[in-house]
Amino acid sequence: MREQAWQMSSRSSQQRRAGWRRAVPAAAAVAVGVMAMGALTPPAASAATRPDTVQQGLNALVKDDGVPAALASVTDHGRRSLTYTAGVGDLATGSEVPRDGQVRVGSNTKTFTAVVVLQLVGEKRIALDAPVETYLPDVVRGEGIDGRRIKVRELLQQTSGLPNYSNYLGEDVQHYEPRQLLDIALQHRAEFAPGTQWKYSNTNYVLAGLMVEKVTGRTLAQEIDQRIIKRLGLRHTYFPAPGDVTIREPHPTGYYRDSAGAPPQDVTEFDPSWAWAAGQMISTNSDLNRFFSELLTGDLLKPAQRVQMRTATLPADETFGPGARYGLGLVSKPLSCGGLYWGHGGSYPGYETRGGATVGGRAANVAVSVQLSDEATRGRVDRVVDAALCR
Repeated sequence: MREQAWQMSSRSSQQRRAGWRRAVPAAAAVAVGVMAMGALTPPAASAATRPDTVQQGLNALVKDDGVPAALASVTDHGRRSLTYTAGVGDLATGSEVPRDGQVRVGSNTKTFTAVVVLQLVGEKRIALDAPVETYLPDVVRGEGIDGRRIKVRELLQQTSGLPNYSNYLGEDVQHYEPRQLLDIALQHRAEFAPGTQWKYSNTNYVLAGLMVEKVTGRTLAQEIDQRIIKRLGLRHTYFPAPGDVTIREPHPTGYYRDSAGAPPQDVTEFDPSWAWAAGQMISTNSDLNRFFSELLTGDLLKPAQRVQMRTATLPADETFGPGARYGLGLVSKPLSCGGLYWGHGGSYPGYETRGGATVGGRAANVAVSVQLSDEATRGRVDRVVDAALCR
């Protein structure tokens, strides 16, 4: 949900990234031991074969950047899929990294939420250029904030000016209802007039999720499950139920470092409700590959909404890196080999994910088992994605 974002630290450079920003109480964290290399999934390259750039990239993230575990999945035109691992699944036990293990995918959740909204647009139940007030009357009010002036489109495109509630959460991990998250945001002044600027705010997607529930009469989790997860057969993807702090299937332990050189803390299990429609979901790299591939070329959306999702994009370099542009819950990034790929990515306490798909049918996602706190390492994760999509 940084995405994105979600940072668990001071409000400095990390707030400029899309991600969840959350502090983890020391009492809830468990210090763990020294990292060691684990088994690598693909066979090692021989002198007669070209080194696998994806595996090399994951190895470097473990060795040079100190991530405990790195996982990747690469799909070629929906036919062949390769999975990779490096590092260890748990620092305390030295267990292997589970192949294609589940992780908290953070703000990739935003794209799932956006798809449901756009499906409702295709069904004529929501209008992109209607004010939020149409669907949530008398809900969005605050200093410089008026739901009669904010369009649905501006929520999905991050141009509403709504303050980011996750910047104002306390340090105690607790359960939040979606309306509580919105109320936190509404206590603060609008960042700018709707439609005049772009700025990443998790509040936009909490409002989008509330709209889905109001229009359909069902929970956002139910709508995502029926409209996307079951439809695509994403067997390892789910929206955790209220109170569920676990990760159901094999997964690497998720870690957080309070500062460079600090001991990693186990933050795998805690209540994810503070992320909700902006970042609560759990998935795998291969399921994300299928989701983004189907979103670009399948029938998840009607043609008109699929086009809208990728048009009128706005610069999002500060949040997503050089050349990134934000559409309606979907991010485009340039490839070193030419062209673009489309995805979102997520940063969440314990995990970081990056990746997406090309319209040509190639998809790649990379996950690491620590929430990254520096731009350099994030850039190296992005380069692994680029290598996977360009090779």
